[in-house]
Amino acid sequence: MYLVKKVTENDYEDFLDFPSRIHIKKELMQKRSDEIALLKGTHTLSNYFTFTAFLCYCDSKVVARCAVTIYTDKDEAYLGFFDSEDNIEAVKTIMEAAENFARENGIRKLTGPVDASFWIGYRMKSNKFDEKRFFSEPYGKDYYPKLWKENGYKISQVYVSNIYKKLSKNEEDDENYIKRYNFFTKRGYSIVSPSKKDWDKVIGEVYTLLVKLYSDFPVFSHITEKEFREMYKDLKTVLDFSMVKLGYKNNKLAGFFISVPDYGNRLCGNIGLPEILFMLKNRRRCDNYILLYIGVDEKHLGLGSALSQAMFEELRRKRSSSIGALIKKGKVSEKYIDNKILYQREYLLFEKHL
Repeated sequence: MYLVKKVTENDYEDFLDFPSRIHIKKELMQKRSDEIALLKGTHTLSNYFTFTAFLCYCDSKVVARCAVTIYTDKDEAYLGFFDSEDNIEAVKTIMEAAENFARENGIRKLTGPVDASFWIGYRMKSNKFDEKRFFSEPYGKDYYPKLWKENGYKISQVYVSNIYKKLSKNEEDDENYIKRYNFFTKRGYSIVSPSKKDWDKVIGEVYTLLVKLYSDFPVFSHITEKEFREMYKDLKTVLDFSMVKLGYKNNKLAGFFISVPDYGNRLCGNIGLPEILFMLKNRRRCDNYILLYIGVDEKHLGLGSALSQAMFEELRRKRSSSIGALIKKGKVSEKYIDNKILYQREYLLFEKHL
């Protein structure tokens, strides 16, 4: 007998603890602090939506969880924070409850997995489950896509992560990318890495360009610069600034390419001395980097290739591998330095009309 209930304060621990039962420690990317803030309605972005969490029990034991996020100006809601045993009946029961709740609130379509917001997390991993998770990668079990499909959810978007090979000291450059780099630098563009002391200024510039470029992305929602700074306040601590490339024309930011050392999931839970030492060691020199955010103003098309050349020169100097993370399939950035790509990992976004 399955019982679904909306999560109240008395159920917080059941909701928060369940992922650690489903995922082994090295797989778990859960950020409990975000989940607690969302449950309490105190998250930086909570003023934009209502967040309602659900738990499915069988014989007093949690077997599935999820949450529905409703924005006041949309008839599309988000289904996220999904975790479950490999149990189709449990998933059917909790999804029906979530869908009925959404209908009662005027929602016509559910999209997911979206963990409340574009800025918190979305997408579902769909292959390469035997490989180590990288920093910021969506986590999930290999049976999750099947459970969503069997409950009537259709794939709406596909994303990939490019797994690049480790570059040797004598790795040859791609002539096309060298030409792009030289083309832009000869025309007055400067491609630089910021210093830590300049980051507070730089992140404001990145915000302005990023929200303009990403506004047509699926599930994107606008946030203020103050909220953006709060969401990314820890980025300054984890960045290797040599792995941030900025393109300027006439002292105005025209493009950015931001990479971070691959910390895996070591920074997702409680941060103690071992995690701090691990971060400090890998921030200075890491074997693998996550190519996380890239954007180029439409007035400066082609600059992305020049930024990529600068980034891969750094990777070669460090003799490191890299992962071009979470790219919408078909985007130009999927093909950057494609002669160095070994293979791809894949992620899905689903939708269901109610």
